[in-house]
This record gives sequence, structure tokens and C-alpha cells, in this order.
Amino acid sequence: MADTAGMRLLEREPSLAALAEYAAEARQGAGRLVLVSGEAGVGKSALVERFQEELPDARWSWGICDGLFTPRPLGPLFDVADQRRGALLELCRAGAGREELFRGLLHEVSEPGALNVVAVEDVHWADEATLDMLRFLSRRLWSAPVLVIATYRDEGRAADDLFRVALGDLASQRPTRRIALAPLSADAVGLLARGSGWEASALHRLTGGNPFYVTEVVQAGVTQVPPSARDAVLARATRLDGGSRQVLDVAALTGTRVESRLLESVTGCPPSALDELLGCGLVIEDGPWLRFRHEIARLAVAGAVSAHRGRAIHGLVLTALADLGCDDEARMAFHAEAAGDAEAVLRHAPAAARRAAWLASHREAAAQFRRALRFADGADASTIARLYEGLADEAALLDQWEDAADACEHALAQWREAGDRLREGDTLRRLSRTLWNLVRADQAVAAAEAAVSVLEPLGPSVELAWAYAIFANRRMLQAQHDAAIGLARRAQTIAEGLGATDVLSDVLNTMAASAAAKGEDWVGGMRRALDLALAGHHQDQAGRAFANFCATYVSERQFAEAEPLLLEGLAYCDERDLTTYAMHLRSEQATMLERTGRWDEAVTLCAEILATTPLSSCSRLCIVRKLGAIHARRGEPGVWEYLDEAAEIADRTCEPQQIVPVRLTRAEAYWLEGKADHARREAELAAAASDGCDAWDLGAVAVWLRRTGSRRPAHGAHAEPYRLELGGDATKAAHAWTELRSPYDAALALAHAPRERELRQALEILTGLGAFSATRVVRRKLRELGARSLPAGPRAATRGHPFGLTRREHEVLALLCARCTNAEIAAKLFISAKTVGHHVSSILAKLGAPSRNAAADQAIRLGLAEREPRAES
Repeated sequence: MADTAGMRLLEREPSLAALAEYAAEARQGAGRLVLVSGEAGVGKSALVERFQEELPDARWSWGICDGLFTPRPLGPLFDVADQRRGALLELCRAGAGREELFRGLLHEVSEPGALNVVAVEDVHWADEATLDMLRFLSRRLWSAPVLVIATYRDEGRAADDLFRVALGDLASQRPTRRIALAPLSADAVGLLARGSGWEASALHRLTGGNPFYVTEVVQAGVTQVPPSARDAVLARATRLDGGSRQVLDVAALTGTRVESRLLESVTGCPPSALDELLGCGLVIEDGPWLRFRHEIARLAVAGAVSAHRGRAIHGLVLTALADLGCDDEARMAFHAEAAGDAEAVLRHAPAAARRAAWLASHREAAAQFRRALRFADGADASTIARLYEGLADEAALLDQWEDAADACEHALAQWREAGDRLREGDTLRRLSRTLWNLVRADQAVAAAEAAVSVLEPLGPSVELAWAYAIFANRRMLQAQHDAAIGLARRAQTIAEGLGATDVLSDVLNTMAASAAAKGEDWVGGMRRALDLALAGHHQDQAGRAFANFCATYVSERQFAEAEPLLLEGLAYCDERDLTTYAMHLRSEQATMLERTGRWDEAVTLCAEILATTPLSSCSRLCIVRKLGAIHARRGEPGVWEYLDEAAEIADRTCEPQQIVPVRLTRAEAYWLEGKADHARREAELAAAASDGCDAWDLGAVAVWLRRTGSRRPAHGAHAEPYRLELGGDATKAAHAWTELRSPYDAALALAHAPRERELRQALEILTGLGAFSATRVVRRKLRELGARSLPAGPRAATRGHPFGLTRREHEVLALLCARCTNAEIAAKLFISAKTVGHHVSSILAKLGAPSRNAAADQAIRLGLAEREPRAES
């Protein structure tokens, strides 16, 4: 709201007071991250600028996320480094990695004896690395004299938007505070419009109280509100003479901020033109830069530039940036594309992609590779193939396996055209990994075999080591563990000789996983795999090591060991945008919650995973299996939609470790429904697929064969709790499960005992878990034994709800039907917004709804929530 035209900052006293309070806390060493939100034009930047005036003794640094082009990763960090000119700038110039840069930034702004304020504007346009930087700071600010202020627009964002996910992470951190800016009241609009001829209420109604729109209308001197802010901005721009208007157009096409020397280089403008430009009020001076007062203004001016003239301007800007020694490859690639300069795009976009990948901004990296490919028609086959390889690698990390497969196929065709057998073999091993994740198992194995066949005649190489590593992984996942270890050792020999620590980490991981399945020691090998990946900054291998380390611990019910690794792995993968591995880790976290009886939390987490992003089939498999299992145990609808999908995916994987758990879950679900023949068939299908499985899966197969009355013999060694149950000692089996923090498994062991005492113990555990289907089975057994005085069943309100909603969930659902926000629901029910979020996620999972609006529509259609509930006193 504050601008060079002298418009006043109104109705922001509470926000300024809150900022002053947070600054005082930071000055005492309790750092704060303040998230300032509001719609476009509401005055977020103006608020921060005014606060800077009120805090002159602090050391201020500014960073901006530019929405004009695919951003350079960590743009705001580089802005801060340029301003402070210290050790952080040296790290930036040296091409340091993310961790060094993050630590360098925190050190730079944590000098004792001074309050440091870092303002990061327009975070809604931030790249992944910048969002990760804010995550990094939010976890460490609590003991630093630093105030970080991040501004962002809060409208027009989807619930699964990457930025929304990051906001949720930031909001949960101890140092984070939030300030939301609302539009102005009619009285404030009247003050701003005084003397303009506008009636306050009319102007407020037509502008919505948006300070920017009000300012533009008043400054443009129009007598009616134009149809858009664009027209109001252009009304001010038309007052400029030809030379100044040309400078304004160039500035608008260059970005939110533009160097004065760049404008002078492109336009040859005299100082008088810049003075006139500043006088119009659309731009302001910011050190050596000119900055648009608002992005709406820049977009309005840029949109009025014709396409042919815009291409010419971008070409001039590209040349001028090169002459000035610009090293921002992302910026250069943007202007090259806008100028239609294919040669420049192919020079700058791949470099920008590699830099983004190094800084773990994998979405930006993929976007840059796609940009280069749009201009690659005239390039040679090798150049095109490398671009597709780069895109395939980035898409794989983002769980975009269809895109990765398509890129691999294109790269393969180009390498074959170029006659490069080494690269052809390397692309085949990439393709094998991609096809496996698309659940095309036979094709994946064929591609792995082809990679080895192509590369072996060429002699030892990193590419051959990778081909052996990928083939070993295929065999491990097929439970062919001796073959997997043999191939991995071949890869290990080559990798050690060539110093390829990324390959070495990968094969140590595979060997450890196979050792675990065979009942051998595996922890040391997996630890070495993880340590090698972390030390070598091999993000893909580190993500895989975290995922397999946690998965194996969870599979063996070593939850205490799994928990710290899960937290460490999630922080690592989230901060590096490793979507594929982050999904795997969250899935293992949900498995741990399911197995330890924390079903509400498991359902909430599964619902959040499904709602966050479109998942590949492999990523969906474990999630839908868990949801199907919990719904079956609770007697809720939707069981077979989940479990049919799980079975279809699992069978296509050809992986025993996937097929067996799904078939056993289906056996359990049928057993809970009293369908003995169906349950027996599923248990026998699990047994048929169990060759090569570990003692835990083999034990589960054995007990479900017995529980379902199958005559099929079980084979292999069995984990202790299963061995005890098979030996006829249900009490000891239950005790073993309890020691492993697995109450439901303990109850099932007792539920299959023939004596009343064990059955009553099972009933007590199952009732506490809310396993209503299982309690019905146990009650029937007790009645058959003649037991009397059975404890009451589950609450009628929950049992009677067609979707198994609790009373509180029913209240929340009613408020969803009234289209209330989480904050409004929290206020009405006197609970926290975070608790509301958990209830909403649980409701979505139970109703099988993809969004809160879909859940509300379904509830209204079915008559599940007809009125708003009363808040409890």
C-alpha cells in the first residue's frame, strides 16, 4: 500500500505490532519465521517495507522469488549473499552444495549482538530448493537472533500444491508465526480515495477493499472502475513518453526486478527517462535495481507488449545479459526461449537443469530439460539423447514414471541412431528401473538383461557396474536372492576398482536386503550403503538406502530402530524433493502405525499421501492395502475397492514381497466376513507366491493356512511369534507380539485359541482397537463355548454410522457440508485446527473421497450430515 505516490498504510497496526513482538523475541535469541499471507495487492510488501522503517537498527537482507521464469534454485539465498558480500557469497561463487549453502546462510545471519532480518518475498513462486531452505531455517531458528519474514499469496492454490505442502511443514515448526492480511474496510478505502470524487462504499464494493486496485483507480484518475487492474495500470503507463514507455516495457519483460545498467544497455535510455519512469509510480528504486511496485503492474505492462516486439526485446536482453557476464543460467534460458533462440536455449537450459539438480530442485531441473527439448529438433542425436536421459533421471526422482519411461525410450532411439553402444546399454538399465516401477515386470527384466548383454563385450565400466546393479535389484525383488547377491558382487568389484561410490552404495543396499530376506545379518551392509551415499552426496542412493533400511526394520517389527531413521530419512528426502523415496518412507511410517495399533493415525497419514500428489501404481499399492486392512478390521465400507486394486497391482509386480502381504490381507478380510472358502483360497495363493520370502512373511502364510483350515503344508523358517502359535501356545505368541508392540497380532493369536480365557483377552484388545469385525468373530466363538456376561460392544453411535465415523467426525463432517474452513471448524468445536485436519483426513479416508468438497457433497447426497452441530461447552 505504501508507494511513491504517497498512498497511506492503513489498518495494519496489529500486524506491525505482531512483527515488532516477534522481532523482540528474535533479538533475545528466540528466532522467528513469520509467514505473511494475503491476496495479490493486499499490501504484504508494503507492510514489510514499513516495518523496516520502524526497525532501523536491524541488519536487513532481501530476497525475491520471481514468477517470470522457471526460477534459478535458491534465488533468494543468492540475493542475500550479493547484499552481504561475506563468506556466503564465496560459497555461492564456489558452487557449494545445498547443505553448505544452508549452513552458510544461517551462520551469516546469526552474528551475535545484532538482530538480522531476512525478508523473502513472493514465496508462492519459490523453487523446491528455496522451500527446503525455509524448512531448514524453521528447524534451527529457535536459538538464533534472526527474524525471517516470508510473504506469499494465499489464493488460488490447490490442496496438493507443492507450496501448500511446504506451508504445512513450516507451520508445524516451533519458531513459525503467521500474519494474514485482510482487505481494507470501507472507511479505509474512503481515506485513500479522499479528493478523488469516488464515493467510499461504491469504490470498496467494486475493488473488494484491495489496496492495490484502490490505488490504481485513484492514481489513474478515472471516474469509474475499469474492468481489470490491467486497464488501471495501463492508464498510468500511457502518460509516459515514447522513450520512457520503451524502458518500462523492457523492464516488464525482464522480471520483477531489473538492473538499471541492464536497462541502459538494452534501451540506451538517458537518466531523464528513468526519472520519468520512477515518477509514474509503477516502479521504485531498490539500490542498483528498479522494482515493480507490484507484480500485477508488471503483468499488465508485459501483457500489452505485442508478440513480435516481445521476441525482439528478449533477444536484446539476452545479448545484454551475456555482455554483462550474467551467470544465471535459468534467467538466460528463459530469455533465450522467449526470443526463439534455439542455440542459446540448448546452451543455457541444460546447464540450468544440472545446477537445479545439484541443488535438489528436481522439478526445476525437469522443466529445464523439457525447455531444451522443445528446441532440440536440429541438434545431433547424442545431444538429444543426453537431454532425454537427464529428464528421465529427474522424473524418476519425482515419482513421474510414465514421463521417465517415455524419456528413456526416446534416449534409447537416439543412442542407437548415433551408434553409441555404451550409452545404449546405460539407457537400457535406466529403462529397466523405470519399467519396474510401472509394474511392467517382464519388460523390466528383459531390459536389464539387454543392458548387460550390450555392455559386457565392451569391458569393465561404470555403465556395466550399473547394469549389474540394476539386474541384481530385479532379482532381489523377485526373491531370487542368491542370483541377486552374485550380480551385486560383480558390480561391487567393478565399482570399487573405479571408485564409483554411488554404484557401490546401491549394490551394498541390494545385498543387505537379500541377506535380511535369507535371515542373515544385514544391518552393517545397509548402514555402509547409507553412509557411502550420504558422504558422496548421492541423493538417489541415499533415498533408496533410507527407504530399504526403514522397510526392513519395520518388516522385522524393530520399530524402535526404525523410528529415528524414518525421521532422518523424511527430513533428507523432503529437503531434497525426492518424492519417490519420501512416499516410500511415509508408507513405511503408516505400516508402523498400523502394526502398533494406531489406526486413526495410519488412516490419516494414508489419506494425506493419496491426496498430496498423483501416485504411481507402486506407490499406491502399500497405501491401499493398509486402508483395506483397517477398514476390514473396523467393519467399514470400501474394503474391496482397496483390496481389489491392491491385488491387481501386486500380481503385476511379480514380487513375492508384494503379493504375499496383499493376499494375506484379503484372506483376513474374508475371514472377518465369515467367508471361509474365499479366505482359504487367498491364503493358498499367498503360499504359492512365497518362495524366497523372509521368516516373517513365511510365518504369516503358515498361520493363515492353519486359521483358514487349509491342508496345504507350510514351508521354511518362521519368525518366533508365528512359530509359537503354530506350536499351540497362543499365550506365549500373544506375549511375543505384545513385546513387539503389535496388539492386533497378539489379539489374533489369542482369538484362535480354543479356551475362554484367551478369547476374552482377545476381545478386550480388539475392542480397545476398534476392531469391530474381529470382535464379532470372537464373540461368536465365546457364545459357542457357552460364555456369559460378555462385555458391551462398541458404541452404538460409531457402530451404527454407515461409514464408521466417530461422533466427533460426524460433527466435523456436518461443518464441512456447511463449507467451513478448518479454522472455522476449530472455533466452533473448541478444538485446534491441527486436530481438525486429522479428523478431515480420517473422514476422507473413510468415505473414500478425494477432497473435502467431494466428502461434503457425498454426505449431503446420502443424508449423512443435514445440519450444523452444536459446539460443546
